[in-house]
Amino acid sequence: MGLPVLLLDTVGRKSGQPRTNALTYFPKGDSYVVIASVLGEARDPAWWLNLRAAPDTRIQIGRERIGVRAREAEGSERGQLWSEVVAKAPDYAEYQARTERRIPVVVLERRSV
Repeated sequence: MGLPVLLLDTVGRKSGQPRTNALTYFPKGDSYVVIASVLGEARDPAWWLNLRAAPDTRIQIGRERIGVRAREAEGSERGQLWSEVVAKAPDYAEYQARTERRIPVVVLERRSV
């Protein structure tokens, strides 16, 4: 889709094993927005379930490794971010139309490590 990609590290909430996922992201100030869409499947992606269990983690963009804390955007913030994402990547609107679940908009905020 021509969008930037980051590498997200998580720890399996059941296995305890390290995981890395490549995700499209949208920069927002000092934060990064990722969408837990799974292309519109009925389930949340494992990486999001893992982040909800352990929200402090790291991402990598290019060669830079960044400590982040994940949180789900809610209310008007979610609405604004979702609109911005869909304007840049209209496929996300299609993914939302495929599922009854509300696709999480996840904000990765920088933190000290």
